[in-house]
Amino acid sequence: PTPPPAPPPASAPAPAPGIEKPATRTEAARFLTQATFGPTTADIDRLMQIGYAAWIDEQLALPFGSHRALWEAADAAIRSGATGQIGATAGQAEVIGAFWKQAVTAPDQLRQRVAFAWSQIVVISGQDSAINDQPRAMTAWMDLLGEQGLGSYRTLLESVSRHPLMGRYLSHLRNQRADTRTGRVPDENFAREVMQLFSIGVVRLDESGRPLADATYGPADIAGLARVFTGWSWACPDWPDNNCFANGSAGGLSDPERWFKPMLGYPQYHSAEEKSFLGVTVAPQGLPDPPGSLKAALDAISAHPNVGPFIGRQLIQRLVTSNPSPDYVGAVARVFANNGAGVRGDLKAVVKAILMHPEARQVSDHSGKLREPVLRLAAYLRAFGATSESGFWRVGNTDSPTTSLGQTPLRAPSVFNFYRPGYVPPGTQAAAAGLVVPEMQIVHETSTAGYVNAMRDFVGLGVGANAASGKRDLQPNLKAELALADKPAELVARITERLVPGGVPAGFTGIVEQAVASVAIPALNASGSNQKSIDDARRARVNIALLLTLVSPEFIVQK
Repeated sequence: PTPPPAPPPASAPAPAPGIEKPATRTEAARFLTQATFGPTTADIDRLMQIGYAAWIDEQLALPFGSHRALWEAADAAIRSGATGQIGATAGQAEVIGAFWKQAVTAPDQLRQRVAFAWSQIVVISGQDSAINDQPRAMTAWMDLLGEQGLGSYRTLLESVSRHPLMGRYLSHLRNQRADTRTGRVPDENFAREVMQLFSIGVVRLDESGRPLADATYGPADIAGLARVFTGWSWACPDWPDNNCFANGSAGGLSDPERWFKPMLGYPQYHSAEEKSFLGVTVAPQGLPDPPGSLKAALDAISAHPNVGPFIGRQLIQRLVTSNPSPDYVGAVARVFANNGAGVRGDLKAVVKAILMHPEARQVSDHSGKLREPVLRLAAYLRAFGATSESGFWRVGNTDSPTTSLGQTPLRAPSVFNFYRPGYVPPGTQAAAAGLVVPEMQIVHETSTAGYVNAMRDFVGLGVGANAASGKRDLQPNLKAELALADKPAELVARITERLVPGGVPAGFTGIVEQAVASVAIPALNASGSNQKSIDDARRARVNIALLLTLVSPEFIVQK
């Protein structure tokens, strides 16, 4: 792939150090837009009270809210018949529901947001039928990213490498050593992607993430690393039985959690040949040693100087800005290399460095990022305290760019995610300025119109499948907004305050106020028989203000 263009020059001078708390609620909301799925009044209050660093520490101390536990609770309810779905079991809808419940309501917002970021860096996808058929394992995958995505990078990389879903998705589960008789060679898919996408990238970087001239690896490195990823297969009661390797079972016995327990090394299928990669050589093994080979490989990858700037830049892009300056990337890379206590790859320290860096607080003509559709909907639902009537958050599949968001969590079209970190939208001012806009890779005429139509539907009717009441399952709490329906200026101010932390221009406010006021609210007649017409008009006013804000550039661009 083409290397991304060079980042823009270093940003404006940082504000004076020592300012621990946001000066305004707008500043607090902007920070929370980076660190959560969307600011809420309670989160802003808390951040204003304790400050940035203390808020991050408080969040990092929380346990990760389990997606798997939510899925299993939904599965138990469905199997019991409590939901009226006789003979049914939980599936993909409940995987998506677990994501949305945690995104909208979980107290550990920072962990949940970082887990979503990791899900777009180390990608598996439900668009692969084998992955889609394992919904419980998919929620266990999200738990892995949530629990280890703020732990040790080296540990995370091993867990990702040994996870059966990744093994199935990138085809190193049941990968076998070479066989000269048949011409079989080890599958190289994961060996290539673990370097290209999950760790070091394709070109050497300096500490600040600027590309250098030479490549990080070549065909020989891929071939050597592919030998490491031979002989890995299911956790199985009769390991290392051959049937366990092939089928995950032997003698009729299998592990019911084999789709998310770490894969085991089967020596009889592991390459005993010399394995050379990234300047490291594993000598020929008299007794094939899958764990030993894996340790050597992952130690070498994790120690590579590219990892800090390569992974750090992508995490900055997912949380804060698409075009971090070299100074920003370099500062984060140095924390990756050493957290201050001599520890490499401390992801808690890395995320804290990302969010606390002065550039994260600054607004300029190249700061911020395009807010992807999932984050737009999450911000709306959180801002207005949405609840789920069923309790299962039945948002469902939102893949369609024509009628929905054009994006569903854990359903990227390929291992390259929904968009690439170095994507440059052709023919744009961003391209002319040498800037990347990753999220614009899924923006086109169809998806733009589809988003507007989807939000019109969501604002008017609610989100998701119909619940028992006949209404959509997810409904926002708009009582305060409805109470302001006869005061267009106050209504618009309240809605924009919640959805656009950076504020909106006066011209925008005036246009929305005019649109709101264009809906007449009738006076109550003597008999009170037109109360429904009054209620409908008030709701129409709120809907107009919401929709025009949700589809505005001011909301869609996270500054």
